[in-house]
Amino acid sequence: MFLDRDGTIIEDVGYPRDPAAVTVLPGALAALHALRGLGFALVVVSNQSGLARGLVSEAEAKAVHDRFLELCAAGGVRFDAVSYCPHGPEDGCDCRKPAPGMLLAAADRLGIDLTASFMIGDKASDVEAGRRAGCRTIRLSTAEDEQGAGAVASNWSAVYRLISAGTP
Repeated sequence: MFLDRDGTIIEDVGYPRDPAAVTVLPGALAALHALRGLGFALVVVSNQSGLARGLVSEAEAKAVHDRFLELCAAGGVRFDAVSYCPHGPEDGCDCRKPAPGMLLAAADRLGIDLTASFMIGDKASDVEAGRRAGCRTIRLSTAEDEQGAGAVASNWSAVYRLISAGTP
């Protein structure tokens, strides 16, 4: 299971710099804990272009990351891997979503079957990265029709129901 971070697990605040602003989205930790119980590895793949743009320092990014992990651990969720792309959109790297580089590298390292996995995110680039990697996709969105997504869920309870029912 591949997961975007900002706007998917935690509230999207733009370019996160302040660990005190890290807020877990409602239902995310309970759903992730339950998905782990279904046998899924949990891998975070996140674009963090604020680093390349000079909007976020390495120390700020680390503090936000540490707070994110602390809140998740307090909720009983641990991740098998966490990957961040620090590049900007113009850098042409293979790790920045919608490129599938972070997903492919983690799948190779952890022995994850991409065709049996999901990419869950709130943006079109998350869905596209999952599609390119060969995963099923779920977009967290309140919109009725999200083109390109295998499924759309308005909240984490809906994500869990879709996956546990084998829907997407």
